[in-house]
Amino acid sequence: QVQLVESGGGLVQPGGALRLSCAASRIIVSRSDMGWYRQAPGKERELVANITSGGSTNYADSVKGRFSISRDNGKNTVYLQMNSLKPEDTAVYYCNAVGWARNNQNWGQGTQVTVSS
Repeated sequence: QVQLVESGGGLVQPGGALRLSCAASRIIVSRSDMGWYRQAPGKERELVANITSGGSTNYADSVKGRFSISRDNGKNTVYLQMNSLKPEDTAVYYCNAVGWARNNQNWGQGTQVTVSS
């Protein structure tokens, strides 16, 4: 069974930074289009950033210039570096293969990010 384990969330002040990690098993992240998603209370889950199998990256307008998605093929792990965090970035963050996300499959437990002073 595919496992995606997110970690690295926490409480941070506005303007701070966090790096999220997504350790994957039974899926090769370098061969998959992988995305980071987030869901804030009362809102639908949204795509924040994705990295294609070819290494191209895309970002939601709300995080462009502040967040960076990357992967370590040797560790089969996807990262999300989040800088200049804002209170509106508060959410549970998930990673998933883009295809599975479209079918609402294989979600992990997520990691909570709270931006507050």
